[in-house]
Amino acid sequence: MERIIFGDNQFFAVNHISDEKSRAQSIKFRDDSAIIKTLDIAIASGINTFMCTTHDRIANICDIIRKDPAKYQDFKIYPCMPYAHKYANAVTELGIAGTLKQYVPGNFLGSLVKGGVAYLSKDFISIMELMIDAEMKMFKGINTPVIFLQNVITDLLLGLGMNEFLVGFANYVRQKYNAEPGFITMNLPKLLNVLEAEGISNPIICASINKANFRMSGGKDLYEKTLKEGRCRVIAMQVLGGGAIPAGEALEYVSKLPNVESILFGASSKQNIENTVETIRYHDRKKKEELIVQ
Repeated sequence: MERIIFGDNQFFAVNHISDEKSRAQSIKFRDDSAIIKTLDIAIASGINTFMCTTHDRIANICDIIRKDPAKYQDFKIYPCMPYAHKYANAVTELGIAGTLKQYVPGNFLGSLVKGGVAYLSKDFISIMELMIDAEMKMFKGINTPVIFLQNVITDLLLGLGMNEFLVGFANYVRQKYNAEPGFITMNLPKLLNVLEAEGISNPIICASINKANFRMSGGKDLYEKTLKEGRCRVIAMQVLGGGAIPAGEALEYVSKLPNVESILFGASSKQNIENTVETIRYHDRKKKEELIVQ
């Protein structure tokens, strides 16, 4: 995985600091061209991996990327599924069976039969596989080397002890899409223990890691201990602690942590993107120099 990964929160008005900024971002990115322009700025800054939800508008972005393969030949997308609001709204309006019919991809009749049988027999693993296929349909022809399960589902399954679904997700992503499974969580230590117990070694885990202990279930000390052990490939997200930490201080902290493979961030301006990239690279160079001296 690349050291720096670009996120999508700013495109869909997700801002942990203020509702006012969320509204401003919603206006700024109301057109797909604004999203593509920002992605191009990230690429020009040396970032070639975009981690995003399966929001309906991402399908439009994928269409634009597919139309210019030369420009985006090195570009990778890490899909994060499911986009919970989409399915919550659909289930409310259509019911579970209706939602399956709405989002089943590929051969409609064949998939519908599979979905219907799965639903009647309570084969929820098969239902999950159908929903993965539905979410992945928009990424056809695009390089998606890692596919993530969103924390809203990861942590729900974790809390309920439904570990077989975590394993089922990992197996299906590997077999069907030749991709590595990734898991987003607010409880890195517990998830890692569960995945290892289920035979998933050195997993890819994206978790909140920041100096403010923001959304770090188990506490910062336990996270730092877990990172030192080097048992998983970690992507640090929410590194600003929901806006509680100045950017420079936040990036210095996370850059110095051991075994953080990647840092995920989102930004809406050219200046913020370039400053963040340069700050991370500065601390990485400094860390490398200190190791050489030692």
